[in-house]
Amino acid sequence: MNGQDTKEAFGRLYSIIQKLRAPDGCPWDREQTPLTMRSDLIEETFEAVDAITQNDTPHIKEELGDVFLNTAMITYMNEQLGNFTAADVLNEVSDKIIRRHPHVFPNSEGQQNALEGGAKTAEQVLTQWDAIKRGIENRGGEKSILDEIPKGFPPLLKAYKMRKKAAKAGFELDDKESAFKKLENKLAELKAAAQTENAQAVEVEAGELLACAVNLVRLLKVDPNVALENANTRFYSRVSSGEAQAKENHKDLANCTKQELEIFWQNAQKKLS
Repeated sequence: MNGQDTKEAFGRLYSIIQKLRAPDGCPWDREQTPLTMRSDLIEETFEAVDAITQNDTPHIKEELGDVFLNTAMITYMNEQLGNFTAADVLNEVSDKIIRRHPHVFPNSEGQQNALEGGAKTAEQVLTQWDAIKRGIENRGGEKSILDEIPKGFPPLLKAYKMRKKAAKAGFELDDKESAFKKLENKLAELKAAAQTENAQAVEVEAGELLACAVNLVRLLKVDPNVALENANTRFYSRVSSGEAQAKENHKDLANCTKQELEIFWQNAQKKLS
């Protein structure tokens, strides 16, 4: 597909959205607002991520289309409100990409904050981005560097981003060895809190343990979101296998003994290993 095909395809989608929102369009689509579309956007984004994780090309194409639909719909709603147009949105992101890649676009205004000699590695590119954001884009006015992280992020993602951002700014308290030790200490503290049967104390220590685990995983150069999603996939496969094994024995999981469940689990692990 060439550039003209892409332009025509996007124009077709936008025309369809305009028709849906017209007085003689769809009642449901006309009733929607940017606020009511938030859940749809989140759901479609997660479905697209899931399709990418599964490496399911036809599904990826479908789900990315749904993401395009939701973002274009919200954009047109703002156009109707007089806030901005689709052209404004696309030009702004294009300008930002060029500005943040002075090592690719020599005439970029980001040159004034570019690294001397150019960004040669991915890490240098990220360092340069931060310099451009705080310089040209004037994004350094927050009270804390952590204010740059959206408050609406899921807790696991937020924990990872906060620690990554703090470390990049120089606030790095642990190395791998000390992080392992701290995790062991937090586990011991959680065990102690559990023995008191104090729900609030258990919640606090559980949060500290999870935060330490996220930081350790970060230090090991692993994205905890990806690692946990992979673990979820393995858990799903093992439970599904256990259900199938129980069915073969004319049982359901609720009626199986712990010993039987352990056998099912071990069998599932062998199949998936």
